Amino acid sequence: MRQEQIYEDDVDENGYRGPSKSQLKREQNALQDLGREMTKLGDEQLKRIGLPDEVLVEIVEFRRMRSFGAQRRQLQLIGKKMRNMDPVAVREAIDRVTGESRAAVALLHRCETLRDQMLAGDEALTKFISEHPEADIPRLRTLVRTARKEREAQKPPKSARELYRYLHDLLEEPISLFAEDDENEE
Repeated sequence: MRQEQIYEDDVDENGYRGPSKSQLKREQNALQDLGREMTKLGDEQLKRIGLPDEVLVEIVEFRRMRSFGAQRRQLQLIGKKMRNMDPVAVREAIDRVTGESRAAVALLHRCETLRDQMLAGDEALTKFISEHPEADIPRLRTLVRTARKEREAQKPPKSARELYRYLHDLLEEPISLFAEDDENEE
């Protein structure tokens, strides 16, 4: 048996040497699996996840490849580029954009209800503005006014859809895809 040489720098004060090779391999495979899932998403969905440009470029490159071996190597590269990302946060972001997250479904229903209430009367719009001072008030009022006119004229609800998208973007909680450091560097 070969004795493993342990250096003082490799061990922390509690005797922990870090994750095992098997654990690192499992984490890398999990990131590759997430990368494989993201290759199946549309461009708009990928943009909404908020991936770094270097990962987006590799995903687009994967889509162009036809050889199984080349795709396998590309997935390894995608996993490598995602090493500093938190897999749980990436999974949540994917679930949000695909609509599989309960939080995403709840937000969808909340935005639809808010939009319908705003189109029904000014009280909901006033209440929303008072609760969300960061909102672009002139744009919000314009969208509501235009959506009401479209509804009265029995035109397609273009502004109502735009109002929904604006509410969704405003109310959606951002996700940090990168792993937090355990120690705060000062």
